Amino acid sequence: MKRLALFILMLGFVSLNAQMRKIDFVEYDLDNGLHVILHQDNSTPIVAVSMMFHVGSKNEKPDRTGFAHFFEHLMFEGSKYMKRGEYDILCQGAGGANNAYTNQDQTFYFQILPSNQIELGLWMESERLLHLKIDSIGVETQRSVVKEERKQGIDNQPYGSLWEEVFKRAYTIHPYQWTTIGSAQYIDQATLDEFMDFHSTYYVPQNTILTIAGDINVDKTKELIEKYFAGIPRGTKEIYRPDAVEPAKTDEERDIVYDNIRLPLVIQAYNIPGKGTEDYYALEMLATVLSSGESSRMKKELVDKQQIAYQASSFVYDLEDPGLYVAYGICNGGVEAEKLEAAIQAELDKVKNELISEEEFQKIRNIRENDFVNGNSTVMGIANNLANYRMFYGNTSLINTEIEKFMNVTREDIKRVANKYLSKDNRVVLYYLPKESK
Repeated sequence: MKRLALFILMLGFVSLNAQMRKIDFVEYDLDNGLHVILHQDNSTPIVAVSMMFHVGSKNEKPDRTGFAHFFEHLMFEGSKYMKRGEYDILCQGAGGANNAYTNQDQTFYFQILPSNQIELGLWMESERLLHLKIDSIGVETQRSVVKEERKQGIDNQPYGSLWEEVFKRAYTIHPYQWTTIGSAQYIDQATLDEFMDFHSTYYVPQNTILTIAGDINVDKTKELIEKYFAGIPRGTKEIYRPDAVEPAKTDEERDIVYDNIRLPLVIQAYNIPGKGTEDYYALEMLATVLSSGESSRMKKELVDKQQIAYQASSFVYDLEDPGLYVAYGICNGGVEAEKLEAAIQAELDKVKNELISEEEFQKIRNIRENDFVNGNSTVMGIANNLANYRMFYGNTSLINTEIEKFMNVTREDIKRVANKYLSKDNRVVLYYLPKESK
């Protein structure tokens, strides 16, 4: 017991230190427009090297969806001075790991390396930016990979088409109406010249944030960045930023999707403001009330108490432009979708009609503080957060202060946004039902 008490006490000190820790960083621009952010932490001999590009599926044309995601794959094909497939070999051979992700608003590439391999990482990233190899072999290879990914992850996956079905109803004019995976048909139709044009438009220094976090020396790292990135020319093409404003919904949209599933699913999607707005933070706190942790309202009531849901949750699908507030549940065996929807609605109505208790309010504040601290607990998390705050908020310092915006949310704010946005005329409701029930 003494050892356990000592361990818990040590965890407390770790948590306290983490809460008090300030993330220091240096940021500047190269002459070609590349924005650089550096964070020095010499506590462990690792470094995160990352590049974030301000391009996602919303930058695509309606008849060429899937380009941003396609490039996530194509960027690993090789370059003028890296053979095809050599990117992973070089990184792993140096004791590192790498990956990437694409969403509606951004594409992010990163490497985690021993700190004595930072120059290798910077050279590799500069190669992909300056000398990416876009040829028919690489394009045809990745066409097959992306189509197979769609086949396995969406077309042949239970509930796999869920987000496609939700977004095409939630958005009527905004390019969020299609999802990142895109259409296999359009990827097949795209030409080599179109892929090359996409790269020369969006994969340019002025559309890129280079973030390095970990065991570095800032001055030496600046010299390496100058060496490998300063000579990359600035892009000359106009970067398309969609300005479509999704009109406010005036009526609920309901539909049924019949899928190869056994348990019905109910999902509600409400249109909400984009990330960083005042109401965005209140909606995030609302989602924490309803769905964060084993003691959250939807888990306790629908899964544990009533036992009508196998799974139930809600969350903010945060996007650069106005996003979605989502509430959903998967029915337990024998439970009708209508019954689960009524139960979900009852939980939403509670937060619309009554203030949450002071005790519950303090609990969700603690959860948010803990999540904020944990988000900056690794060099990779720090690198990602620094780039995100710069790209979407124009304020890198939010990595230290954004928690204040959550802490400024009141109980009254939570009730207010629940009533303002979670209305029936502002939502899409979908039932996913087994095909045999059609």
